[in-house]
Amino acid sequence: MAAEDGRATRPAAVPAEAPLAVRGLTVSYGEKPAVFSVDATFPARAMSAIIGPNGAGKSTLLKASLGVIPRLSGEVFIFGQPITKARNRIAYVPQRASVDWDFPTTVIDVVQMGLYRKVGLLGRLSGQMTIRALDCLGRVGMADFAHRQIGQLSGGQQQRVFLARALAQDADLYLLDEPFAGVDAATERAIIDVLKLLKSEGKAVVAVHHDLSTVRDYFDHVFLINVRPIAEGPVSSAFTTANLQAAYGGRLAATHLDELAMVEGR
Repeated sequence: MAAEDGRATRPAAVPAEAPLAVRGLTVSYGEKPAVFSVDATFPARAMSAIIGPNGAGKSTLLKASLGVIPRLSGEVFIFGQPITKARNRIAYVPQRASVDWDFPTTVIDVVQMGLYRKVGLLGRLSGQMTIRALDCLGRVGMADFAHRQIGQLSGGQQQRVFLARALAQDADLYLLDEPFAGVDAATERAIIDVLKLLKSEGKAVVAVHHDLSTVRDYFDHVFLINVRPIAEGPVSSAFTTANLQAAYGGRLAATHLDELAMVEGR
């Protein structure tokens, strides 16, 4: 929907309190759609998972929502506003594999990048902001690594640093692309503890997630996709064997479906 001046306005079907809502979002790589005609609404004060098989468009949906990659059609709303008016309410943690870890910078410098929204690219960071960056590193257990080169860290440590950078932005909506991919168990526990704390503070978290066995433990809301939307809603009602089979088809092992069925019956 567009106003007379051409700017997107919020459709009545988009709740004003929804941290992230997409309507009619389509993305194509060449002639084949990667995401087709997706409507999705993610709830406030909740942790939401985007799940589906490899190649289903999970990361594409997240990146297109942010404008990192172009979309053929569709609109994106952040707390009821067009995303162009609300980017300052979002923090984004990209896939670790997409980052150039050879770039010569320190851990504290990476975290302070999250503060430039407050001072501008040419602004100077105050001592208070440095203290804030160190506090964010402390929240993810990385304060002792503040002056280490980012390329010297393990994969799990690098992921914690990027989460600290997102925390420094003090956002209302946190978008994470595969935050647990390739990290050790200790890092996964540290990340999920931080994300649950953000939820308790009234923030919203939306994460692309691949481990079906932890969905019920980690998330409140789920959106299943396989190019087209399959199902969405509270984990208790939408994360079902029927919906998973619709999303994954033959790529979901029967034994794993049996395990999920047992969980449903608890």
